[in-house]
Order: sequence, then C-alpha cells, then structure tokens
Amino acid sequence: MHTIGILGGGQLARMLVLAGAPLGLRFLVVDSAEDACAGQVAPLLRADWREFDKLADFAARIDVATFDFENVPAETAHWLTEHTRVFPNPRALAVSQDRLAEKTLFGEIGLDTPAFAAVDSRDDLARAVERIGAPAILKTRRLGYDGKGQFRLKSPADVDAAWAALGGAPSILEAFVPFERELSLVSVRSRDGEFRTYPLTQNWHADGILSASLAPAPGAESLVPLARAHAQRIAEELDYVGVFALELFVRDGKLLGNEMAPRVHNSGHWTIEGAPASQFENHVRAVLGLPLGDTSALGVNAMLNWVGELPPAEAVLAEPRAHWHDYGKSPRAGRKVGHATFCANDAAEMHERLSRIGAALEREAQVAPVLAALA
Repeated sequence: MHTIGILGGGQLARMLVLAGAPLGLRFLVVDSAEDACAGQVAPLLRADWREFDKLADFAARIDVATFDFENVPAETAHWLTEHTRVFPNPRALAVSQDRLAEKTLFGEIGLDTPAFAAVDSRDDLARAVERIGAPAILKTRRLGYDGKGQFRLKSPADVDAAWAALGGAPSILEAFVPFERELSLVSVRSRDGEFRTYPLTQNWHADGILSASLAPAPGAESLVPLARAHAQRIAEELDYVGVFALELFVRDGKLLGNEMAPRVHNSGHWTIEGAPASQFENHVRAVLGLPLGDTSALGVNAMLNWVGELPPAEAVLAEPRAHWHDYGKSPRAGRKVGHATFCANDAAEMHERLSRIGAALEREAQVAPVLAALA
C-alpha cells in the first residue's frame, strides 16, 4: 500500500485524501496548524516548513510527496527531493510562486499576456505606470492568492498609495484587461508524460475569490485546441507531474495567460461528480505513476463556492444531482468553507436548477452570471 505525503492541510488536501481512499492509498499530511481540516480525514503531522527534523520523519513515512499549497518555500521543496520523490518538482513550484517568472514562461511558450513590468522600487512603479498606463494592477511577485497582495491603480496619482499598500515588496505591474470572460483549463500530466485536460471551465469571482464555475464553458469549443496546446507546452517545459490549472482571460476572442496554479484547483471541484475521474483522483494517479483516468465532462456542471459561512444545506440537497461539500472549517470572513456541485444533462436543465437554488438560498446575485452564460 502506497502512502502519499501532502504539504498543506487545507480543503484541497482533504479532497485528495477522499479521492485516494478508494484506490487503497494512505496519506500523511503536514501543516503548521493543529486544526488543518485535512487532519479530519488523514493523520496530521504538525510542523513548520523549515522544521527539518520533523520533515525528516514525514519523508521517512511516505512514498511520494505532493502539495495542496504552492507557497511552500523552495528550500523545503529542494530538501524534500533529497529524501523522497516530489511531484510537481521544485522548479515548477518556483516558477508558479513568482508572477514575473510565470509571465516570462508564458511568453516563452507563445501564450500572450497582459502587458507587465517588474517593480522593485517606487521609481520602477512610476516608470511602469508611464509605460503601461492606467488602470493597472500592482501585484506582489510572491504569496498572493484569492485577491490578496494586490492593488488596483486607477490613475498615475495612485502610485504612492499602491507602493505603500504592498509594503514595498518586489512586485509586478500588469495592465488591466477589459476581458470578456475568465476561463481555466485544468490539466494533468503523468510521470511517463501522458497528458490530459478537462473541458475549459468558465469562472466568476467576487472580491478576488472564486464564486462560481461552469463546465464545459459555453461557446468555447474553438478555444480548446490552443488552450490545450499552451498547457501541454508548459507541462513539458517544466517536466510537470500532477494536476495544474492554467487561468486565462478572453479578450476579443483571443486567449491571454493570467496565472497557473501548480496543484488541484478550485475551478476543478466540479470534476468530483462531473467527470469519470476527478482532478483529485487523477492527481494521485499521476504522482504514483498510475494510468490517468477519463477527463471528459458528464453533461453540464456548475459549482458554487461557499465563502465565509455555509448556507443551509437542505435547499441544495433537495435538488436532483446536487452534491454538498463541507470542508469542516469554522466560519470566517473571506474563508472558503465549502462548495456545492450541480450536474445536469443540458444547459436548459441546469438553468432551471440554478434558478431554483438562487431563489431558495437568496443568492440570486451569485447565480446570475452563470444563468446569463447558460441562456
């Protein structure tokens, strides 16, 4: 029986454990928090990322290590490679941790991006705004997620406020993109190079946090071959093993690269019930060197994220082909505490289902853009 070690004990680790259990796998999770929610379903080793004596015990008890959190220090990732197999590899982790390196990689493989510039000083920022223009978004190069570590400049007059807001951290200025929609492509590459993708997914955000997803993305069929080609080139360039998500903007019918996440991804949660093999199952298959599973969509699928607190489950569970996921976290503003997936045979059926859910939960604003896309 194989044991997979997971660095990070959040909901992604929790869902990896639940996906691997039917395959007869064991898991060991390491996290600095005693109440990490993955500890409810797998043994939890409490350790900080640089407590190498504890990590040595962790490495000795597993067959392979992976991540539910991309901001594990590079030093830790490299240390682990000397003690066990690690997927994805430290280089893939390092590139995705640094927005400048990430955007540079996108350009190297032929994926267009919004205009960007490195910012290491207040003067750099002023020059970048002069060249790129405003509005623009200043982002820390590292450690930003779910809208954190960002400041939107509406005009050049915001330079001082932006620089102060990010604390003078090494950053990247990106042109604001008046995009038509946001898409993501969740992909998986195995240890022997087999590559598969799930359907393109359309996403909507609120306050920088994913609010809803719809898969397959309506009317995006013509974009699939190019999106898939970009993802495969990234995976091969990084010798990537496991699941990753490529986040994309669509502007004037063309794809622009936004970010990549070197792990299973929030926008792929619908695959648990909406695909023959979920992103979580395919990730554990990939890191263990097992054959990959089918990534096609079973009909039309929507995911609603629960942020801050859970709504009443009863209204969701009353719907046919509705699936409830409680992450076992305490409520907190801005915290992802669960999600629900809705599956349907076609767009019309999904429209009816989400209309009822929006009304029952008084979340019409959350479902409204999904309904518009389905219409």
